[in-house]
Amino acid sequence: MNFESLEYLSGFNSELKSTAFTVSREHNRRTWLYRVMPSVAHEDFKPVDIGYIVSDWSGLHTTPNQLRWPPFPFPSDKHTWLEGLRSVCGTGSPREGSGISIYVYTCNTSMDQQAFFNSDGDMLIVPQEGTLYITTEFGRMKVGQNEICVLQRGMRFSIAVREQARGYVLEVFNNHFTLPNLGPIGANGLAQPRDFLVPTAKYDDGEVEFEIFDKFQGSMFRCLQDHSPFDVVAWHGNYVPYKYALDRFMTINSVSFDHCDPSIFTVLTCPSDKPGVAVADFVIFPPRWSVQEHTFRPPYYHRNCMSEFMGLIKGSYEAKEEGFRPGGATLHSIMTPHGPDTACFDGASNCSLEPQKIAVGTQVRELLSRRLKRPPVRAKQNMEPPLSVGAVQTTDFISEPIL
Repeated sequence: MNFESLEYLSGFNSELKSTAFTVSREHNRRTWLYRVMPSVAHEDFKPVDIGYIVSDWSGLHTTPNQLRWPPFPFPSDKHTWLEGLRSVCGTGSPREGSGISIYVYTCNTSMDQQAFFNSDGDMLIVPQEGTLYITTEFGRMKVGQNEICVLQRGMRFSIAVREQARGYVLEVFNNHFTLPNLGPIGANGLAQPRDFLVPTAKYDDGEVEFEIFDKFQGSMFRCLQDHSPFDVVAWHGNYVPYKYALDRFMTINSVSFDHCDPSIFTVLTCPSDKPGVAVADFVIFPPRWSVQEHTFRPPYYHRNCMSEFMGLIKGSYEAKEEGFRPGGATLHSIMTPHGPDTACFDGASNCSLEPQKIAVGTQVRELLSRRLKRPPVRAKQNMEPPLSVGAVQTTDFISEPIL
């Protein structure tokens, strides 16, 4: 039974469901939560101004130029993860249920007696510095550098920190993240299901005033309730938050010559309604061996039909060792040419092609989307004139933080 009567259960049970009742069984996503108090016991939601969030990307100015942000700074004032959430670029609108948003977050204070849930979509969180201690309705997760977590639509959570923290967030408005199909790779490789971890129920039945924040159609709302939202004693189902350690990723690559496509580095994908085309892919370039013969081994110059937003978690990226630093970001839009800088090109063109371990001590993550990403106006303020970073590439630099 999913819905026992109070004759058998001391508490309240409710369902959290993210798919229509009639979708095919393999796509059905739902979880039953058994809690101390019903989740409907709260005051009315009211609009509130918190964070720096763009609600609709469709009316914003765009540019095809390559963009690069220096590391996003840590503000000196005390602020929580939610207060430090800032839109960087995106496309579409949650009102239409289509598109994505990319954020950077900074925080140095815990969300004390506060919880947040996102009615608009799923959020993939990538810590770059500092550890996040996340309390959810399903239990607790500790997520640090070189790990990721996914908090899906409607799941309430609170984030605590013990030091300053910074990272990236990818939000998708339609569909959910899933593992990519492996095709000819076979049954093993890339990210394996067994390495994804989910929390164990751990409940808090305290009678204390809690602030609940909801991002609904791009706007923030707030309500109060007189009990903890994290009072779930037990749960069962397949709609859950989860985490993954990026060092568990099994890398696939060429061991003869030439390049494989970067899709071999896909950790998670959010499929679109067009087969083989993603709303967004989450890709990493982990430490690995490079052994190709007669080949220019770094990323090649290219144009493609996907926008590429890159962030550096740690170390340096082989194709852009200067200017692209941990905590910063780059954006290469659809059909805009891009590739390695001059130093990388010259070095790789004249080196001995011995087997080499590359990206040691480095972790780069990339967000690929078929959708054109627009930076908000504040992300382009005080932009310096285009600065040449090589004979084959011109990049716009943004010198001021996004505030």
